[in-house]
Amino acid sequence: MMKRNSLNERIMAQMNKKRSGDNKNAKNSRFLITINVLGSAGPIRFVVNEDDLVSAVIDTALKSYAREGRLPVLGSDANNFLLYTANAGSDALSPSEKIGMSQGGRSFVLCKKAVHPQKSEGRSEMIAQKNSRWKAWLNKSFSFKILTH
Repeated sequence: MMKRNSLNERIMAQMNKKRSGDNKNAKNSRFLITINVLGSAGPIRFVVNEDDLVSAVIDTALKSYAREGRLPVLGSDANNFLLYTANAGSDALSPSEKIGMSQGGRSFVLCKKAVHPQKSEGRSEMIAQKNSRWKAWLNKSFSFKILTH
């Protein structure tokens, strides 16, 4: 009888260790996400940890996209992209946010950030040429000269 009790105690101790190990894994759970890239034919699917940052997920998505040879070519800089939840509102997820905190969503949309053109030397020349064109037309039409500074 004594040996049976000690054997039962060992089995119970091992089961408790397994259960506590399961709790550790539950804290850092993994799940499958789907990312649709604008302009691409189909979604990208891969497994992430709940604690992964959005910026790391974007980086993984871009690497996976490039590895598969998909078109259009996007580049590899994760800072040029925004990740949106597919079913939620229109706000992009913060790059420092954990992916597991994204309102329970598992479907996302990856978009390239809008690039705002800066006023450059070439653009200034184009504007100057446009101004000279209308002045030339006006001079020709009315046969008088508009002086420029």
